[in-house]
Amino acid sequence: MIRFKNLSLFIVVMALGSVVFAQKTQPVTVLKSANENKVDISIGGKLFTSFLYPDTLEKPVLYPLHAANGTVVTRSFPLESREGDPTDHPHHIGLWFNFENLNGLDFWNNSYAIPANKKNLYGWIRTDRILETKSGNTGVLTYHANWTDQQKDVIVEETTRYEFSGNENQRVIDRFTTLKADKDAFFKDAKDGLLGLRLAHELQMPDAKDQKFTDDKGNVTVVKGGTDHVANGNYITSAGKTGDDAWSSRGVWCKVFGKMGADSVSIAIIDHPKNPNYPTFWHARGYGLFAANPLGEKIFTNSKSEKMLTLKKGESVTFRYRVVINNGSQTTSAAQLNTLAGSFAKK
Repeated sequence: MIRFKNLSLFIVVMALGSVVFAQKTQPVTVLKSANENKVDISIGGKLFTSFLYPDTLEKPVLYPLHAANGTVVTRSFPLESREGDPTDHPHHIGLWFNFENLNGLDFWNNSYAIPANKKNLYGWIRTDRILETKSGNTGVLTYHANWTDQQKDVIVEETTRYEFSGNENQRVIDRFTTLKADKDAFFKDAKDGLLGLRLAHELQMPDAKDQKFTDDKGNVTVVKGGTDHVANGNYITSAGKTGDDAWSSRGVWCKVFGKMGADSVSIAIIDHPKNPNYPTFWHARGYGLFAANPLGEKIFTNSKSEKMLTLKKGESVTFRYRVVINNGSQTTSAAQLNTLAGSFAKK
């Protein structure tokens, strides 16, 4: 008989006569740069991601994201260049959080590509201070930012807490974001929001045809198709929607999965029951945009209903999301994601 001196380290599962051990949590290091607007997060001694908040970006981002095996699962453009990565939508950088229409300003589509004479139509998210960094079995990063117009007038203040954890085959990000209104703040129902992730080329769904997408200002973006046989991704949701059918559907979680090199990789975003308009709508595009947007109900339901969010001055709202990245034999099943969603719901 096997005896365990420290039961907190192991979960014992009897299956087909074998004993399976849960993987041990790896230590997390959260290190703020002394001379850059950057915080590096390492798990098990390997870089997982960096929190970037320089003045040259219109919003703070986590970039790049690595699977536990070191594979970069986010697109490189526009901050770097990797062969095969598409170069559409320059505002899609790593993992970010913003929205298309707050008091008439577009925070989502803002980037270096917007002409100076049109910048007044767009908003910025300016991180002004890091509130906490903590290393350990769970790494913590907390920051404060202001959602502003081009004159730097503050509409809402953001306080975000990240919790990072992982093991040999998994990385987990828990994000808790509170928005507090400095003035009356109106989030108008819109397609582009709220938590966004731009996937590496391999995790795109294969499509040989070019696609055209038009934003609310009439700007058209063309996403080039291709037949390089590298893109092999697919989506599945907690409601059983797959592929292109995941877009505009609702679910507690959505997962993208595919091969990267010789390894299997999956990324799941999990919603939280305390979030507005739970369960969220999935703004999950085959070309590589993977987003959760509870505030885009009008377009996702073909105008059958809509969702507006209004904060009076001094009021606040909190959004909670979990991102789970797996590689190898530990890519997440529906049952495992349901368990992860259940544990996250208690936080």
